[in-house]
Amino acid sequence: MLSSQDIKIVQSTLPLIEQAGTQVTDHFYHRMFTHNPELKDIFNLSNQHSGKQKVALFEAIIAYAKNLNNVSVLKHAVERIANKHTSFHIKPDNYVVVGHHLIETMRELLTVHFTQAVEEAWKAAYGVLANLFIHREEELYSQRESMTGGWRGKRAFSLLAKTTESSLVTSFIFEPVDQQPVMHYQSGQYIGIELKPTTSDFNEIRQYSLSTAPNGKTYRISVKRETGEHKGIMSNYLHDHLKLGDIVDLHAPAGDFYWQDRQKPVVLISAGVGATPMQAMLDSLAESQYEFPVTYLHACENKALHSFTKHTEKRCKEHGWQYFTWYNQEVSHDEHTFEGFINFNQVELPAVDGDFYLCGPVGFMKYAKESLITLGVEPTRIHYEVFGPHSTL
Repeated sequence: MLSSQDIKIVQSTLPLIEQAGTQVTDHFYHRMFTHNPELKDIFNLSNQHSGKQKVALFEAIIAYAKNLNNVSVLKHAVERIANKHTSFHIKPDNYVVVGHHLIETMRELLTVHFTQAVEEAWKAAYGVLANLFIHREEELYSQRESMTGGWRGKRAFSLLAKTTESSLVTSFIFEPVDQQPVMHYQSGQYIGIELKPTTSDFNEIRQYSLSTAPNGKTYRISVKRETGEHKGIMSNYLHDHLKLGDIVDLHAPAGDFYWQDRQKPVVLISAGVGATPMQAMLDSLAESQYEFPVTYLHACENKALHSFTKHTEKRCKEHGWQYFTWYNQEVSHDEHTFEGFINFNQVELPAVDGDFYLCGPVGFMKYAKESLITLGVEPTRIHYEVFGPHSTL
């Protein structure tokens, strides 16, 4: 437990930290990677270049410091981040290194304001947070290791199949090299894949949503080729270079975003490659013979970029579920298709009692969440997944 004096001292430094902004995290990451370059094998350097990780860390520091009197309000964020950490196989020693560089960053940036009392208070605050993560992550590691087909750390898998889903998305099916069973997961969760692309100087670890319901034998991920200014090292390598029979390391399935059978109407809402976890949810809903109404809404630029069209149509028609698509750049006269940006007023939704699952770009999900709340959906019934560093809507 932190003393009231520690909390007071930490929070007194917030104006200085907020004034420095992401300079704090710029300095932190530069310092850490200079002194501990081996961590480049863990951190997503693409997110470093884009600035996403720096912003996420800065916001996390501020949020934690502001809520030291009531850390329980951060429970959801802690759970999401802890799950993500397990698919990087983060260990207690990593927290020691991160904590050291965080304290030294503050010392170097706050200069005369970083007194002995401030240092001790921040060390105490960081220790509480680190222990919170270490404890929860060990629970998750142990739980998965003890499951049938479970494991801790890396496990070797080979590429069994590779299928084009749309102009930018390809699915990859992996089977374990040891030919033993693989652990069950919740539909909506992701898996960590680790390898060293020939195009990178470091090991790369990425998380991709599992895109089918669990079968105990294989895992399937569906990956969007990331183009543009921050070209995806891993996604392009998987698309262009990974061949059938190639070996990769996988970290056990993780994630706190998944379909939960609450015996209520379900609405799945996705955009772009956010359709990936929705396919696993559709599979699980179908396998369970779900007795409540299901609606699937998807937004996409055009038909060429629309993945899983046949699978979605098949699942929905088999069970009498509603499904609608919005194409932003294409005219369509199909009864299940609208033109332009997604508009929830064009369809009938169970706003009073339904559970809503969102996956897609952050901007899209912010819009979707705000629109649903306007329609009367309680925020507690809106569940979502954010790609990349942790973020809130």
